[in-house]
Amino acid sequence: MILRSAAALDERFDSLGAGDTFIGLLPARYLLAASVADLVGRGVRCLPSVLCQLLTRSKCAQASVLRPWMAPHTRVVARRIELMESLQAFAEQGISAVVSKQERMHCGHGVRRWESAEALYNAVGLSDEAYPFVLQPFLRDVADVRVILAGDHIEAYRRENQFNFRANLAAGGSSRPEALDGKALALCRAVMLRGRFPYAHIDLQLMPDGACYLSEIALDGGITGARIGREELNAIKKETLERLAA
Repeated sequence: MILRSAAALDERFDSLGAGDTFIGLLPARYLLAASVADLVGRGVRCLPSVLCQLLTRSKCAQASVLRPWMAPHTRVVARRIELMESLQAFAEQGISAVVSKQERMHCGHGVRRWESAEALYNAVGLSDEAYPFVLQPFLRDVADVRVILAGDHIEAYRRENQFNFRANLAAGGSSRPEALDGKALALCRAVMLRGRFPYAHIDLQLMPDGACYLSEIALDGGITGARIGREELNAIKKETLERLAA
């Protein structure tokens, strides 16, 4: 059985099992831990995969699963003691300025730069509401590149803002096409494979020395700087899921 709507999923949820497929984004209530475990345990197939849907919704989940492709020393800080441990670890590595990424905030609104991990600790150390978050070294002179991969469509564009290290276009940045080299494309493919993404919007950090790191990945995202239009892109994504279901 193939289901294509949240209403159909609600109606048949309790009777689904191995061989059944749901195409589309799962409603939030089905992405709770118990519901996800239940679906996966019963062998229900979801397209896009449950894993990539969970990763799309959580910066901390991405930093946990996809950390091998992220900037060195990226970590998830879930408790005050882990922040204290991060202070020590970053100091030992000679890392001063850091960036924190707040969970479930988008368009650069949850990205904050701190001159030191100690400054971050002084600001959030007494508040349990700040956790969890992603903590990374601040990378200087980095190029922010958005990559869109869906079906046979591949394109990339650089996002820039001379007045703000957050290069998001929604935060006042500008864009221009970017030629994606084989190393960057291979990283994108590897990340998609690990996260089981059938298509993706991927943000890369390109370093002056040629290093390339994953910043974030999502099933959907802004395409203001892209050549492809939203309607065409959505059609490619839909076709990709139907092909996988078949």
